[in-house]
Amino acid sequence: MAPRMSENSEVTIPVRNLLALIAATAIAVMGYFRVGERLSVLERNSELSGVQIEANSEFRVLWPRGELGSLPADAEQFMRLDFITGEIAEIHIELDALKR
Repeated sequence: MAPRMSENSEVTIPVRNLLALIAATAIAVMGYFRVGERLSVLERNSELSGVQIEANSEFRVLWPRGELGSLPADAEQFMRLDFITGEIAEIHIELDALKR
């Protein structure tokens, strides 16, 4: 005699097994979402690293060319060089005048 299934069929399961199934399902769902969250975090970090690497590469190329400006110390150094160049030019003028 084959078992017959209908709307009124009953299934008996021990409560201990039912709780174990529910706990296993809950743990599996939590694990799935934690893995998904971790993947999202890693993808975001990868994107941010890519942006930083691109910015660093741009800085590395443009800074030596002077296309990103200069440091205040460089500006002060340039002013001092201009002053010294002017002083040397005056000294050359005085030397030329003494030679005549």
